[in-house]
Amino acid sequence: MLSALTQLLIFQLLGEVIARSLDLSLPGPVLGMLLLFLSLILRGGPGHELQTTSQNLLQHLSLLFVPAGTGIMVHLHRVADEWLALLLSLLVSTFATLLVTALVMKLCQRRAPQAGEAP
Repeated sequence: MLSALTQLLIFQLLGEVIARSLDLSLPGPVLGMLLLFLSLILRGGPGHELQTTSQNLLQHLSLLFVPAGTGIMVHLHRVADEWLALLLSLLVSTFATLLVTALVMKLCQRRAPQAGEAP
């Protein structure tokens, strides 16, 4: 478990170093996830230890929302001041996500062979 956690943190660190040294607008952890993804593709998937450790982390993912919830409660006055902008951005982003998802699904269905057809 320790080596798998170390591997995850090394990829995050690599992402941070690359993002900061190249002054990218992409967050370091996201770049680290992309690097980890590329590494997993080249290796043919995660090893047993990395898979087990990742599953254990995902089981406790809700704990990672505690700091965000605390931040909202601390800055509740700002949320009250900017409620309209927050509401509009949530509605627009939700609608945009649903629209893009529907379009991608329609595109994928168009490309996929129908049942009984030759590919």
